[in-house]
Amino acid sequence: MSWPLASFALLALALAGGAAWYERTRPSARTVALVATLGALAALGRIAFAPLPNVKPTTDIVLVTGAALGGAPAFVVGAVSALASNLFFGQGYWTPWQMLAWGLVGLGGAALGRLTRRNPGRLALAVAGAVAGLGFGAIMNFSTWVSFSDHSLDAYLAMAGSALAFDIAHAVGNVLFALAFGPALLRAIRRFRQRFEVTWRPSPTAAAPAVLVGLAVAAALAVVAPPAEAATSVDYLRRAQNADGGWGAAPAQGSAQLYTGWAALGLAAAGRNPLDVRRGDRSALSYIRKGAAGVTDVGELERTILVLSAAGVSSQDVGGRDLIAALLRFRRGDGSINGQVVYSSFGVLALRGAGRGTGDRTVRGATAWIVRQQNGDGGFNVFRRGGSSGIDETGAATQALAAGGRRGAPAVDRAVGFLRRQQNPDGGFPAVQGAASNAQSTAYAAQALVAAGADPDRGPKGGGRGALGYLRSLTASNGAVRYSRTSTQTPVWVTAQALLALSRAPFPLPRARAARGAGAGAAAVGRDGLVTLDEAVGGGKGAEPARRRKARARKRASRAEPAVLEASDWEGRAQRAGFGAGVLFAVIAG
Repeated sequence: MSWPLASFALLALALAGGAAWYERTRPSARTVALVATLGALAALGRIAFAPLPNVKPTTDIVLVTGAALGGAPAFVVGAVSALASNLFFGQGYWTPWQMLAWGLVGLGGAALGRLTRRNPGRLALAVAGAVAGLGFGAIMNFSTWVSFSDHSLDAYLAMAGSALAFDIAHAVGNVLFALAFGPALLRAIRRFRQRFEVTWRPSPTAAAPAVLVGLAVAAALAVVAPPAEAATSVDYLRRAQNADGGWGAAPAQGSAQLYTGWAALGLAAAGRNPLDVRRGDRSALSYIRKGAAGVTDVGELERTILVLSAAGVSSQDVGGRDLIAALLRFRRGDGSINGQVVYSSFGVLALRGAGRGTGDRTVRGATAWIVRQQNGDGGFNVFRRGGSSGIDETGAATQALAAGGRRGAPAVDRAVGFLRRQQNPDGGFPAVQGAASNAQSTAYAAQALVAAGADPDRGPKGGGRGALGYLRSLTASNGAVRYSRTSTQTPVWVTAQALLALSRAPFPLPRARAARGAGAGAAAVGRDGLVTLDEAVGGGKGAEPARRRKARARKRASRAEPAVLEASDWEGRAQRAGFGAGVLFAVIAG
C-alpha cells in the first residue's frame, strides 16, 4: 500500500471516529444547531480574512468552542469549518487534513477547558492559540510530505522550512484574535450553552408546594394556592396567550412549544389548570397536542409529559402517540437517560409526574446514576461528572433526587451547599460560577432549595435578600419579570419560570384543579382530544385502546361526570434563535 493511500485510510478512520464520538453523545436538535452555527461562524471567519494568508480567526473559534462545549462538539465544528470554507477556497487532498487538524484543535481546546474548569483567561487562550497554529502547520506540512515527496526527513524539513513564515503568521494571528475576542466569545458560547440545555436550560424535581391556603380544603380539592406576589405575573402570562392557545417568547410573537410549555407550567404552579387557560376555544393543551407528533428530542418529550401531567392528562395517548414509550427509548444500560445529567433529571421528573413511583426501575436507575455524577464540589455538570458544575444543572439534579426519594440524602445536602456558595450578594444566582445573577438560574436554585426542604428566601451567608426577593425586585408593574438588571429577553419564558419559584413549587407540580368545575374539566379534555390520567393509569397494562378511551371520555363529558385530574413535573432547557447574531453581538459588545 502506498504512503498516500495508507495515510488517507488512517485519516478517514480518524475523521469517522470523531464523527462517531459526537454521534454517540446523541446530541439534541438544539445542540446540533449550535454546532452547525459555530461551524458556519468559523468558516465565515476564514473567508472574511482571505486576503491575509494564514491569518484567520477559525482556529481561535474552534479552540474556544472546545473550551466551552467539550471535545466531541468542537471536533465536529473544526471539521465542518474546513469542509464548508473550502467550498470557497477549493476542495482538494488538503481538505480532510484540514478537517483533522482543526478537529484536533477543538480537542486541545477541550483539554484547556478541563484544566481551567472551562474558564481559561485571555493569556491562556493566546498561548493555546499560538501552539494550535504551529501544530496545525505541522500537520499540513506532514500532509504535503506524505503526498508529494520521497518521504525522507530532509524532504520534511525542507517543506517545513519553506512554510515556517506562514505558520508563524498563523500563530501570531491566533494570539491577536485570542487577545481581542477570546474571553468574550467564550462567555457568549457558555451563555448560549446554559440557555439551551435545557436546556435546554434544565431544572426539574419533585415536591409539593410550600404555600397552601386552607390545608384541609386544598387536600380535598387538590388546589394550589398562589402567593399574592405571583398574581400580577399570572395576569401577564394570560394576556400574552396567542389566539392558537400557545405563547411566544414575548407578547405578540409567534407561538412555540418551548414557551407554551413553560407558560403552562408556571400557570399550573399558580393554580391555573392549563386546560382552563384559553384564548377563545383554544387552550394551552390544544396547542401542545397539535405539535406532539413532531416531538422527538428527549428534552421536549420530558417537558411535554410534565405539562400534560400537570393538567391531569395522560401522556400515553396524545394524538395517538405514547410519549412515555418514546421517552423510555432513550434509557441506557447504565441507568441514565440519554447519558446526560440534565436529561436524566428531567426524565425522573417526567416519569414521576406521569404517575410512576420511586420504586419504578427507570426512576430508580436514573436517580442512582445522577448521584454517581455529582462533582466533588457538590454540584452537577450538564453532561456528567468531571465537567464544571452549573447552577441550573445542580438545581435540576437536586429536584430530581428529591422526586426520586432521596430528599435528605447526603447528595442532596451537598448540592444545597454548592448552591448556597454560588449565591450573589443581591440574593440571586448566576448561570455559571462567578457570573452576574439572572432570574432563570435564580428560579432553578429556588425550586431546588424548596425541594430539598431549605429556605429559598434566605440571603447569602444567612443575611440580606434571598432568591425570592431578588425575583420580586425584577418584576415590573405589568407582571413581567426581567431576565436580569440589564436584559428583558424572552419575558414570557422568564416570567413563567420565576412564577414557579415565587409559588414555591418545585417539580413535579401538584395537580391544578379545573377552575370551572370537574364536569367542565372533563369536557375540556374531550374537546382537546385527550385522555385523563385516571382513565389511562386506571387501565393498567390491559387498558382499553386509545379510540375507546377517547369515546368514553367524550361520553362522560356530555353527562358532566366528574373527572379527577392529576399532577405534573417538568424541565427542559432550550436554546434561542439567532445564535450567530447573538455571538457576534456579544463579541463586539464585549
